Amino acid sequence: MDDFTLDPFAADDDDRFHEECGVFGVFGVENASALAALGLHALQHRGQEAAGITTFDGKEFYTERHIGLVGDNFTKTKVLARLPGNRAIGHTRYSTTGGSGLRNVQPLYAELSAGGFALAHNGNLTNAMTIQRDLQRRGAIFQSTSDTETILHLVATSQKAALVDKVVDALRAIEGAYSIVCMSQEKMIGCRDPHGIRPLILGDLDGAVILASETCALDIIGAHFVREIEPGEMVVVTERGIESLRPFDRRPSRFCIFEYVYFARPDSVYAGTSVYQVRKRIGAELARETPADADVVIPVPDSGTPAAIGFAEASGIPFDFGIIRNHYVGRTFISPTDTIRHMGVKLKHNANRTVIEGKRIVLVDDSIVRGTTSLKIVQMMREAGAAEVHMRIASPPTTDSCFYGVDTPEKGKLLASRMSIEEMTRYIQVDSLGFLSIDGLYRAVGSAARNNELPQYCDACFTGEYPTTLTDAAGSGPVRQLSLLADAG
Repeated sequence: MDDFTLDPFAADDDDRFHEECGVFGVFGVENASALAALGLHALQHRGQEAAGITTFDGKEFYTERHIGLVGDNFTKTKVLARLPGNRAIGHTRYSTTGGSGLRNVQPLYAELSAGGFALAHNGNLTNAMTIQRDLQRRGAIFQSTSDTETILHLVATSQKAALVDKVVDALRAIEGAYSIVCMSQEKMIGCRDPHGIRPLILGDLDGAVILASETCALDIIGAHFVREIEPGEMVVVTERGIESLRPFDRRPSRFCIFEYVYFARPDSVYAGTSVYQVRKRIGAELARETPADADVVIPVPDSGTPAAIGFAEASGIPFDFGIIRNHYVGRTFISPTDTIRHMGVKLKHNANRTVIEGKRIVLVDDSIVRGTTSLKIVQMMREAGAAEVHMRIASPPTTDSCFYGVDTPEKGKLLASRMSIEEMTRYIQVDSLGFLSIDGLYRAVGSAARNNELPQYCDACFTGEYPTTLTDAAGSGPVRQLSLLADAG
């Protein structure tokens, strides 16, 4: 353990899973940019670094890309006035590949031989670097460091005649996770990777077609949910309507199970299942699997709240808010002095002493990544007078990195990859520590248990079993891929 040192005063922003990205598209309604801005606002939780919108007015494409929050950049009338047209695609970003500079903000736009083409992508390509090096050897010039630009180049260099065929040709060359929304002069195209790792849904707004990462983006604009885009499905939207294509070999669905645990907004729905209700069921499973003798159940806000409610209901232990979160501290907070920097987690969380003092408490959180934040929150509870501190985690131990669009630390920096539960218990200084089992997680999302030969979800961050090849990561250490036989089912 001598090469694994954690700074208890490190900023807690790097001790959370960071959201991937959100995509949104609208076709067939005037002032499409305003709807796109609203949709992206609903998807803000999927990425807070930057946002962008591209529109088409029948003659020209217009793009606005900005660093910062949607509400800080796209609520101004003068900005939306620069985005005319009855169709738009948008993107809200947290960088998982490439840097956070403006050149990597999506949608990406290019003039192809067939005309203008804009692309927004949620996910991560696991062979993008390999393809990029090959394209560069053949003379391609990349303007960004985002893996999304790889798709753009593959579309541009495809020898197929029709645009849809070019996009299919490009997607057949890549591996990994993607939900994309792209736009040409005549079409809007949406597509999910053959395993359906990242989400994409179809909606309707009085005849206008909507594509979005989550149903909450439909709610904000008053659109109706139609259905989910299926794994490996491509929908082509034109003024004549919607065409559904199945251009890829059929693969087993591997939807990211962590969407239910943390990423999706609680008011979203996947596969007909409320994310909020799943999180409550996760808490109930956790209470049954790892009970605690305590006086009060306290969520680590905000992501731990639904699971904590479920834990409290199943255990009969009262629920209360023992930690108050300050929602006005963003990622860009600058600590001017060591004194402020050493306040650490207190910049975002503060103990509610009247709930905690003298009590045996159960803290419920969604996950443990590096462990630094958990340690600081436990210390805060002790300082507020907790008699005992028990921690329950609403997911299995996170032992492996994600390569599919979630910004996770490398494997060696994940606490659960280097420590047993007993060692983690001592490290974060709790009286007891319990995690949800992988079967308990599957039960909470509606499956009887995990099928070890053919899992129903992508759960690689808990199991190390990856549903696709990991070409770019091949030299970075051992990774286990699910059998090719299973993938071909």
